[in-house]
Amino acid sequence: MSQHPSFGKSSKTAKKRNVLKRFERIEVLKKLGRWNSAKNSRVTGLPKTPVN
Repeated sequence: MSQHPSFGKSSKTAKKRNVLKRFERIEVLKKLGRWNSAKNSRVTGLPKTPVN
């Protein structure tokens, strides 16, 4: 019995996610110079960031 084509091959490249996790978003904000750890200690309400 063969595998269903929806399983795909393991050699396929992974798709780029369009939603960042909190730590990824903070890294982007730091690179952009828009993150101040003393001022921004909230868990929610982070500003939006561009996804490349």
